[in-house]
Amino acid sequence: MSLSVVCTRAAIGIKAPLVSVEVHLSNGLPALSLVGLPETTVKEARERVRSAIINCGFTFPAKRMTVNLAPADLPKEGGRYDLPIAVAILAASEQIPSAKLDQYEFLGELALTGALRGVEGVIPAAMAAIAAHRQPVLPRDNIQEAGLIKEGSCLVGKHLLEVCAFLHGQSQLAIARYELAPMIQKQQDLKDIIGQKQAKRALEITAAGGHNLLLIGPPGTGKTMLATRLSGLLPPLSEREALESAAIASLLSTSEMAQQWRQRPFRTPHHTSSRYALVGGGTLPKPGEISLAHNGVLFLDELPEFERKTLDALREPLESGEITISRARAKVTFPARFQLIAAMNPSPTGHYSGPHNRCTPQQTLRYLSKLSGPFLDRFDLSLEVPLLPSGTLSGKEPAGEGSESVRQRVHAARERQLKRSGKINAQLEPQDMRRVCAITEEDATWLEEVLNQLGLSVRAWQRILKVARTIADLAGDKQVMRTHLNEALSYRGIDRLLIHLHKSLE
Repeated sequence: MSLSVVCTRAAIGIKAPLVSVEVHLSNGLPALSLVGLPETTVKEARERVRSAIINCGFTFPAKRMTVNLAPADLPKEGGRYDLPIAVAILAASEQIPSAKLDQYEFLGELALTGALRGVEGVIPAAMAAIAAHRQPVLPRDNIQEAGLIKEGSCLVGKHLLEVCAFLHGQSQLAIARYELAPMIQKQQDLKDIIGQKQAKRALEITAAGGHNLLLIGPPGTGKTMLATRLSGLLPPLSEREALESAAIASLLSTSEMAQQWRQRPFRTPHHTSSRYALVGGGTLPKPGEISLAHNGVLFLDELPEFERKTLDALREPLESGEITISRARAKVTFPARFQLIAAMNPSPTGHYSGPHNRCTPQQTLRYLSKLSGPFLDRFDLSLEVPLLPSGTLSGKEPAGEGSESVRQRVHAARERQLKRSGKINAQLEPQDMRRVCAITEEDATWLEEVLNQLGLSVRAWQRILKVARTIADLAGDKQVMRTHLNEALSYRGIDRLLIHLHKSLE
């Protein structure tokens, strides 16, 4: 047989399109031509595959070989094609049987000795192979990721010789049945934070409804501590959500994935991060921080220190729950449904009132103008985290409520939301809100007057209603009432701050 075909998968975002590795042997001067839009690392597979085949004791065919990676218009990169190319060459030269090759999909990088090395993007590729009713054959280095997929059994091997012995029927490859490591919970409790009752209440509402939260206050008031406690209030990921998050993470890294299984991602990029680091990018696009935070939390500390264009790039993903990146070689869509938590100082000095303030209203407004109005409009809640009253630290104030009791209320509220509409309140569409967030005509008129006074948009109207609905769910109330609306309006700290500054300039 001088022709063989082996199946593998490319890595284009979280999609894993099928790639057929076609090898043809013909008479002529010995050469290996690799076609099908291969990137540099794929072209280098010629030398890796040749050395691996020889060092495993097989004969590298002294013929003219053409290796085609079809479809030809699909970009290919990385060392993931080494194993399928080697298997296809051995099958075309009749050194291994080819009868059952169509039952498997191969993925893996080869060392010069023939050892298999792990590759990125294994979870999307394995899931696509199983959906196509083929069994994935993967490097043993990827056993943790492969073991997270319950729908089918992934085969793993350490060496090209193991794979060839399996195809000869002489031995069996191991099946990826990875036992998940126990979840490592960080011992961070709300009761560690002194005072800040309103901020803790806002954090509970944020966790219960999946809302976006902006914390504003002087340095050292506990804004970062509050944000890091959010993960301890959120319910664990469902298996579907966990597999989605693991599939995205597998495109970049394979380490510690099993330990993070079922834990909601908590991403904290530095304020020097570029727009592409945040939303994703590259010649063949890779996911950014917002996609790695999918089903979890993205925390942006020192918010005004981020570039304005970088922050404005988050506006569309916050609404749609996904990000589409178009490049010359590919157009890729990544999921990006995350909770945005941000912390900031109200002025360059960290204060906007009191003896510590050394800024004029003009300087403070100039500082806040780094954040665009449409971006600030994406926050459901914003509140001031003030300095603690005098005597709080030296006094014997009892410890506040712990995370465990707050977590129970959050989970109960989320269960009410999922039972009612199948989604949490932050994800409600306008058509859902008419039914779920209905208020009386009198309350609607009152709320509209308040919004006009604050100069808020229709988007703000919708977000206030969603927050009020979450407050009602935490209280176990079926109807959104004036008290819930009043509390929701109390979490509009950034709007009141801007109004205060503008009045100071009049």
